[in-house]
Parts: sequence; C-alpha cells; structure tokens
Amino acid sequence: MVAWLHRSVLPSWTLDSSKHPGDLAATRRYYDEFAVRYDRARGGRVEGGYHDLVDDLEIDFVARFARGADVLEVGCGTGLLLERIAAFSRHAEGVDLSPGMLSGARERGLNVREASVTELPFADESFDVTCSFKVLAHVADIRRALSEMTRVTRRGGTIVAEFYNPLSLRALAKRLGPAGKVGEKTTEAAVYTRFDRPSEAALLCPAGTRLVDRRGVRIVTPTAASLHWPVIGPLLRSAEWRLCDSPFATFAGFWIGAFRKD
Repeated sequence: MVAWLHRSVLPSWTLDSSKHPGDLAATRRYYDEFAVRYDRARGGRVEGGYHDLVDDLEIDFVARFARGADVLEVGCGTGLLLERIAAFSRHAEGVDLSPGMLSGARERGLNVREASVTELPFADESFDVTCSFKVLAHVADIRRALSEMTRVTRRGGTIVAEFYNPLSLRALAKRLGPAGKVGEKTTEAAVYTRFDRPSEAALLCPAGTRLVDRRGVRIVTPTAASLHWPVIGPLLRSAEWRLCDSPFATFAGFWIGAFRKD
C-alpha cells in the first residue's frame, strides 16, 4: 500500500524528467530563464502570498541554528532567503548554478559565487551551518550533494536540507495538474525532479551525521491560490504554523531535516 501510494502521487512529468538527471547545462538554462520572473510573487510583493509563507517557515527554522553563525546557503537563487539569513548570522555566503539567479543576489549586495552543490568551492569545515531549500530535489546524485554539504560544515555544526515529499497534498496537486510554467515556453518538466519520503530523506545524509530536528512546510494547503480564499486562507496560514513542528510534518510538501555533524 505504501509503495503504491509513493509512486501514485509522483507527478507524471516528474517521472519523465528522469531522462536528463545529470544535465547541468539544462538545469542552468532552466534557472536562468526562471530568474527573470522568480521574484515577482516573492519578497512581500503579493500580500498573503504562498511563497512568502513558505519562505517564512524556512527562515524561522534555519534561524534556530544559524543565529550568530557562519552560514552557507546552497542554491541561493536571487538571494531572497540569503539576505534574511545574513541579517541574523555572523557571516553568510551563497552558491548557485545559475548566473541569472546570481545576478539578482549580487544586486542585493550578497556574497555569492557560481558553483554546483556536488562540487562546493570551499575548504573542509568552513561553516557552522550549511542549508539548502528547493534545490536537492533537482539533484540526481543527492548523496554526493549532501556529502559535500557535510564536508564544508564544521564538527558540531548543522546541515539543514529540504526535500520534496511524495506523501503530501503538494505532490498530489502536482500529479493532477500540468507542469508549472517558469518562462514563456519552459515548464517544470524541463528540469530533473525527485521526491523522497521523510523516512528515506533521513537516511540520505552521510555517516557521522544524525537527525536532530525537522519541520514540515505546506501540510494542509491544497493549492497556492487557496491562501487567498476569504476565511479559509487565514485559517490555512495559521494551521501551517501550528502544525509545522508536529507529527503531521511527515505529510508536508516540503520536509526539512536538520542534521548535526558529530
């Protein structure tokens, strides 16, 4: 039953995207095109917006470990999260595969560079916290990516990693609906995407790390548009905050694990 449900909620376009799991050039082109419109519905530009709720829940979680720390965000995009992390950390840097995304981060005055999560250009144990949101789901060699994130994290530090969860309303919505557009002609089907159950994700980090905390994001929200529904929207927003650290996190669209490096 569980195996059937795992596969049945996977988006049909996600299953097709496995044809190009290692094509970094395709991933770079995808995010370069996405960069043009990435910030349009984020950063407070849409009142009560879905993306801002997700960002707020992510930032609130990473702040538990990153206040006053040296932090690396892997896949920093246009710097929306990194800018907020820099406000409460001691030092913050970011890397991203996409020059288009990085141009937005540089406009924010952030310390960023172009690099792949599977080859991070930093010495061992350079940061107290290494975090990644909405990135690992697009990396076929996820174990290598997590190994690199662990390598550059100091002993006693934390790896905060977000995964797409197939056992969620979000995955079901992706399954039933078409691939979302990121440009005039490009859709989400153009990039490799993976879904990992929380029980699987918790086992992906290398030896020498252990799960110490977790959070679920988008647990009860059926669609992004539902947050704008009268009465229902505020209730969904409140429920997301109330349930994010509860056992219901197992059914979140985005499952975030915090792994301590011993």
